[in-house]
Amino acid sequence: MDDARNQRRAKVCALTSVHIPFDGRVFHREARSLAQAGYEVVLIARHDKEETVDGVRVAPLPEPRNRIHRMTVVLWRLYRLAVKEDADVYHFHDPELMIVGLLLKLHGKKVIWDVHEHYPNSILDKYYLSKPLRRFVSKAFDLFERAVVRFFDYVIYTTPFVGERYKTMRVRSGSVENYPSVELSGVFEREPQEKIIFLGVMSRMRGLVEVIEAFAIVAKRHPTWELCLVGTCRPASFEGGLRELADRLGVAAKVKLIPWVPYEEKERLSSQASMGIITYLPYSNNTSCLPNKLFEYMLVGLPVVASDFPLYREVVEPNHCGLLVDPAKPDQIARAMEYLLEHPQEAKQMGENGRRAVLETYNWENESEKLLRIYDIVLKRAERASSPAGLAPVHAGAMSCGDARPTEGDN
Repeated sequence: MDDARNQRRAKVCALTSVHIPFDGRVFHREARSLAQAGYEVVLIARHDKEETVDGVRVAPLPEPRNRIHRMTVVLWRLYRLAVKEDADVYHFHDPELMIVGLLLKLHGKKVIWDVHEHYPNSILDKYYLSKPLRRFVSKAFDLFERAVVRFFDYVIYTTPFVGERYKTMRVRSGSVENYPSVELSGVFEREPQEKIIFLGVMSRMRGLVEVIEAFAIVAKRHPTWELCLVGTCRPASFEGGLRELADRLGVAAKVKLIPWVPYEEKERLSSQASMGIITYLPYSNNTSCLPNKLFEYMLVGLPVVASDFPLYREVVEPNHCGLLVDPAKPDQIARAMEYLLEHPQEAKQMGENGRRAVLETYNWENESEKLLRIYDIVLKRAERASSPAGLAPVHAGAMSCGDARPTEGDN
């Protein structure tokens, strides 16, 4: 039966109840790459209509009324749609979907768990939970995942720090990093203006208060510059707090809050900036993951001002593509901003260094080959899977794909 299925076009069903349908990793990188490789790809995600984009059919989920509604009613709806698709491989992206993954295994399906973050650490940073409850939920999640992850066919993770957890779980796993696609870049020519840009979800933990405070210092000496904050605020009320802060510091007219924009529009906005800011605060999840925004800034040739965390330092220092700061100190952030805008030739060279590093190393085109080899392993396509190039090693102790017992994966 497996051999017969491998002779035809395999069907992949990607699942997310949290991410937007056209998320950078879920859609633009992984789903599109699988479709381009010849897989039939369906993405079940929150959307207002069924449509096919770039070879990926989007099956819509309703927008949840709140978090509880999402994790009950919407999750059940997702499971029913997933069963109806009768795919060969199910690839889920959210921790709340582990239950769905287990149920799909009971149907005899191949299941891949795509781990985007160090979730026990991420739970410790949840602002809407009390600190004692955060610790309890984090520990409970860790124990639950360790109990069920062995039933999945592969675990995909990003960054070695996140991967360390899965090395201890005797599951098949490896990394597929969240690097930008060179294919999607280069649409807009660089037209640097007197703008500093931040891309992504905005929250207290991502250091936006400190960024605005730093910009207020810069604006006193460089009044023609602007700060562009592009993305949605979590919680939504955080936007009001940022506007009030900018007004109080006298820079309200120079701080532009731009709501979520399509994936391609982010590149246009970045191409008009002179530097990219990614000064996340030292919360547990921020220090254990590398944000893809760092590499997206680098790809369009922006010098970066980044938090001085070990993972960030491993990218920024050897590639000489920006400056590292203590993200909790607005004066340090301001000095870095001023240095880059007062030394345009050096800033330009840093931007060129970063772009070259992405074109050569930190790009999705390299990572997509690892993703495709993982699918070959899961579907037991021995010829391609046996090629060593580009595939992260399977951790020692992992069981073979043909074993009736659970196996492990890669993200």
